Amino acid sequence: MDDAFTLLRQAVDLLPEDAVAENGQTVGDVRDDVRRQEWEMVLGVLEEIGDVHPVSVDFWALLAEAARQMMLDRSRRWCEWRGWEVQHGTVRATLSLTDTEEGGRQTAFSGDGQLRPMWDIGNRTADGERELSIARLWVEFEPELGPGAETAYVRLAPLQPGQWQHLKPRDVIFMHETQPVAGIAEIIEVLPPRV
Repeated sequence: MDDAFTLLRQAVDLLPEDAVAENGQTVGDVRDDVRRQEWEMVLGVLEEIGDVHPVSVDFWALLAEAARQMMLDRSRRWCEWRGWEVQHGTVRATLSLTDTEEGGRQTAFSGDGQLRPMWDIGNRTADGERELSIARLWVEFEPELGPGAETAYVRLAPLQPGQWQHLKPRDVIFMHETQPVAGIAEIIEVLPPRV
């Protein structure tokens, strides 16, 4: 197994030279950071480039393993998440949690993909009953969410992605952890797999 620094160099080599992060950093800038051995910075910029530029599952796997070796657990989980999205597609939404007085969460939850709530996405069983689907939830830009009526951008990783293919921007879906609705999400983006 290669060390983290070799893995990061390999990830840089998978990018086209014209790839640019949203903040304007280029592949050339990343190569300069590699020479200066700014490893955490290299990982962060590579994640940013991967967020705006189409990259492969292999790219995310290299970053995930490098982050694991560098003991950057949240970065590792994010890179694994993004690799999953390359294979299965991306579902993004704005999620508004139900207020605690209306039966919503009493405690905050970690936003790093560990929560696996059920979702009413409009599917029905053969006899017409509501069918709930499970999807892991990643909160963008925040380490945690809730309790109370908080709103955030989220990404969803369905357990069965094929059941979610009918969704499109502006569709509304409902998050359940128990019987009452725990949150309402409006779909803002649905992207197909890129494999």
